[in-house]
Amino acid sequence: MFKGMKASNVIAALFLLLIASLGNAQTGSFPDRSVTIVVPFPPGGGTDAGARLIAQKLSTLWGQSVIIENKAGAAGMLGSDYVSRSKPDGYTLLIGNIGTFSINPSLYKKMPYDPDKAFVPISMIAELPYFLLVTPSMKPNNVKELIAFVKANPGVTFASSGSGSGPHLAGEMFKKATGLDMMHVPYKGGGPAAADVMAGHVNMYFSTVLESIGSVKTGKLKALGASSLVRSPAMPDLPTIAESGIPGFDAASWIGIAAPAGTPPALVDKIAADIKTVVSEQDTRQTLIQQGATPMPLTPTAFKARIESDRQRYAKVIKDGNVQVD
Repeated sequence: MFKGMKASNVIAALFLLLIASLGNAQTGSFPDRSVTIVVPFPPGGGTDAGARLIAQKLSTLWGQSVIIENKAGAAGMLGSDYVSRSKPDGYTLLIGNIGTFSINPSLYKKMPYDPDKAFVPISMIAELPYFLLVTPSMKPNNVKELIAFVKANPGVTFASSGSGSGPHLAGEMFKKATGLDMMHVPYKGGGPAAADVMAGHVNMYFSTVLESIGSVKTGKLKALGASSLVRSPAMPDLPTIAESGIPGFDAASWIGIAAPAGTPPALVDKIAADIKTVVSEQDTRQTLIQQGATPMPLTPTAFKARIESDRQRYAKVIKDGNVQVD
């Protein structure tokens, strides 16, 4: 095999073969014990629901326990920091959302880890569009009517689950795209925000489909549009905001999995391939859709590109809107 090669080239070739064999050994036996997926938020939200579904499916595929560990706090940074300091062997993973990976680096001047160096993206799992919701008693029944209503009625308010949250930034993007003047009213969580919109104390709110679809179907909230570029499969008859006169409007969140920096590329690729396998299963897709998510597994390279493009986009939204955390 090495006949005629220089000694230095032979050594280099042997080194590459050794690295490849080590990578194959790592991926071939992975996992041989339980894997922990850290969710940096409390139980019950969209990220947590998606994490538990994927953990169950991976456990079946791998024949090993996949444990969900909620480490909430500091807008997702507490759990993220924990994973960033974990051994990069694939046995401790982080499932986060657009806030964790793309928004926080522009929102917080100081973070306990370097967001550009702490993690290696593995795979996006699903996109989580928001519904643009209004109080049922409001006259507008679509986005165009809402824009006209706000222009004719100064003082319209929009709620959010907190300053700097995805719903807040979606509202800021909507203001910028339409030129509307609306006042932001932050709440400590999506539940209180939705409750005050239902009661008519605040006029409108961008909410995840998971949190709001039940209230929309029972008439407690009125949905005017979906914030993603494609319609939500959970409510396919609802037009997107982009279809409703604001071309290109895209404020969807998403969930995805990352590993500590230094995790071997071969192992990253294996986990990504396995995630694609379980997300592509019909029952997994159906469950995600019922949760208000659009299944969208991405390769590590594509997921990294999505993180970076959204980070740049939201950095501009934060700067233009002078968005500051509480």
